[in-house]
Amino acid sequence: MTKPESTTAAPAALDKEAGGGVRSLSDPYRKVAAAVAVLFSVFAIYTNGLSNIQEIYRNLIFLGLLLILTFFFYPAGEKSRKDRFGPADYLFILLAAAGLCYLLVNYTTIHVDRGSQPIMVDYIFAGITIIVLLEAARRAVGIFIPVLCLIAIVYALFGTYFPWIFGHAGFSLERLLYRLYMTTEGVLGLTLSTASTFIVMFILFGAFLSVSGATQLFNDLALAIAGRKRGGPAQVAVISSALTGSLSGSAVANVATTGAFTIPLMKSIGLKPKFAGAVEAAASTGGMIMPPIMGAAAFIMAGFLGISYTTVILAAIIPSFLYYIALIFAIDLEAKKQGLKGISKENIPNVVQILKDRGVLLIPIIVVIGTLLAGKTALFAGFAGIGSVIVASWLTRDKSSRITFKKTIEAFIEGGKGTIQVGIACAAIGIIICVVTMTGVGSTLAYNIVELTGGALWLILIVVMLTCIVLSMGLPSTALYIVVAVTAAPALVEAGVNPIAAHFFVFWFGALSNITPPVALASYTAAGLAGANAMKTSWEALRISLPGFIIPFMIAYNPIILLQPSAEGETVSALSVILVVITSTIGIYALASSLGNYLFGKLSLVERIFFLAGALLLIKPGLMTDITGLAICSAAVIFHLIRIKKNSSFGVPA
Repeated sequence: MTKPESTTAAPAALDKEAGGGVRSLSDPYRKVAAAVAVLFSVFAIYTNGLSNIQEIYRNLIFLGLLLILTFFFYPAGEKSRKDRFGPADYLFILLAAAGLCYLLVNYTTIHVDRGSQPIMVDYIFAGITIIVLLEAARRAVGIFIPVLCLIAIVYALFGTYFPWIFGHAGFSLERLLYRLYMTTEGVLGLTLSTASTFIVMFILFGAFLSVSGATQLFNDLALAIAGRKRGGPAQVAVISSALTGSLSGSAVANVATTGAFTIPLMKSIGLKPKFAGAVEAAASTGGMIMPPIMGAAAFIMAGFLGISYTTVILAAIIPSFLYYIALIFAIDLEAKKQGLKGISKENIPNVVQILKDRGVLLIPIIVVIGTLLAGKTALFAGFAGIGSVIVASWLTRDKSSRITFKKTIEAFIEGGKGTIQVGIACAAIGIIICVVTMTGVGSTLAYNIVELTGGALWLILIVVMLTCIVLSMGLPSTALYIVVAVTAAPALVEAGVNPIAAHFFVFWFGALSNITPPVALASYTAAGLAGANAMKTSWEALRISLPGFIIPFMIAYNPIILLQPSAEGETVSALSVILVVITSTIGIYALASSLGNYLFGKLSLVERIFFLAGALLLIKPGLMTDITGLAICSAAVIFHLIRIKKNSSFGVPA
C-alpha cells in the first residue's frame, strides 16, 4: 500500500504536555537514564508479583525512582539543555533521595518508637520532599497541578481568612506536613498506591504491546476494515485511535502516534486539514474513556468507589461505544456532504494476510479482558497480559514482532518513561486529596452547589460540567480524573446521582477538555500535524464531538447505560440495556444530523430543529419520551425526503 507522507511533528507534539519538553539525551546520559528506567520497571514487577514488601516502603522506593527519572528526562525549562543533565537536576535528585530515604529508614521510629510524635528534623525532610515533588510535577505535568497544590496548602493553613462557606479553623504547618509526608493520607496515599501497582503494570503491558508491533497491527486492521468506506481514512482514524488510545490513555500521545499515519490519509481523499485534525483529536480523546485502561483512571476510580476494576470497565463499554458511534455518524455525514470516497483497493492491506502475520498479537488483549471477567485482580491481569504478549510475539509469522531480550529492555525503558507523568501526578494530587479530607471542603462545596441550584439536577449537571472542563484543562487523564473526583463528583452524589454515574460524568467532561477551547491540547497537536489553524481545528473538533457531550447527561439520568440500576429501582436486564442502546444510538444520529446540517441533503431550519428536539427526547430515559422522540424524528425524515424529492423534480440542488 502507499505510505502516508512522513511527518516530524509527532515528537514535538508529545512535548506539549510538559512545560520544558522531554529530553533527547546523548550518551552517556541516555544510558544512565535508561538504566534507572529499567531498574524502575524491574522493581515494579518484583514488588507486585514476587515480594511481600509493605505498601509504605513500596511507595517510597517507587516515588524515589520516579523522581529521579523525572529530573533525568524533563528539563527545568525550555531554555535548559535537552541532551544532558544539569546542576539543578543533580541537586533535586539528591534532595529527593534525602527526603525519601530518611522516611524509609525512620518510618518505624516515628510511628512506633516515638508514638507518631514528629520532631523538627522530620518536618524539615517533609518540607524538602514536598518542594521537590512540586518541582517534579511542574516539569512533568505542567504548572497547573503545582499551583492547585499550593492553593490547597494555603487553604489548609489559612482557612480562617477564607470567606463564606470556604472558611475553616485552619491547621498548623506541622500538622499539615505530618499528614502529607508521614502518613498514608497524603503524598504516599491511595493515588500513589494505585500508580505503584495497577497503573505501572498496565503501562508496562502497553509498552510490551508497543514493541511487539501491535500498534501497527491496529492501524492495518482499521485500514482494512474501514479504508474503502465513504470517508474511509477518517473512519480509520476513529478505529485505530480507539484501539491505541485504550492502552496509551493520553489524548496528546495518541494524536502524535496515530495522527502521523491517519491525518495524511484523510487529507489525501480531500478532507480539509482542520477537519482531518479535528477527527483525530476527537477520536484520540475518546481513548481516555475506552476500556480496558481508560488512561489508568479506571484503577483510581475503582479505588475511590470501593468497587472492582471489572465493574468499572464493564460500565464504560456502552458509553464509549456511543461516543465512537457519534464520531462515525458525524464523519459519515461530512463525507456524504462533500461527496468523498474511500481509499482505492490497491492501497488497502489484506485483512487475512494481516491476521496471518500478526493476528496473534490480539490474544493478549483478549487474555486481559477474559482474566478480568473471570474475577481475577487487575494486577493478575496485568501480569497475564505481559506474559501473553511475550508468548504471542513468538507465535507470529512476522519475525520483527518477536520480543527478544533487547526488546524487553526497550519495553522496560518505555514503561519507566511512560509512568513518569501519571505517577508524579498521582503523588502530587495526594496533597489536594489530603487537604480536601482535612478541611471537608468537598462535602461543603457539594452541599452548597445543590442548595444554590435549588436541587435542579439539570442545572447541577451543567455547573459541574463547566467546572470539570475548566479544572481539567491541560492535565493528563489520571490527574484530571482525581481533581474532578474530589472536587466535583461529591456534588452529583449529593444530588442523588448514582455514585458510579457521578464519577463517569466528571471524568468524561474532564477528558473532553482536551478538545474544548481555549486549552485543547489534543486539538492543537492534531492541528500541528495537519498544518491547520489550531483554534479552528479545536472548534471543529468540538463541533463533531458535540453528540458525545450529551452522553454524560444520559449517564446521569439513566445509569442503566453503565449497567447500573436506575434511581427508580429499575433493574438491569438485557431488554432494558438493548432498548437504551437502540434509542440512544438513534438519538445520537439525529443529533449528529442536526449539528452537521445534513441527512440525504442539506436540512432546512425546521428539519434541524425537529431532529434536535427528537434527539433530546430519545436521549432522555422514559417510554413516553422515547415514543415522542421517535415520532418527531420520523416526521423530520419524511418531511426531509419529500422536500428533497420535490426540489430534485424542479432541478433544485438538495
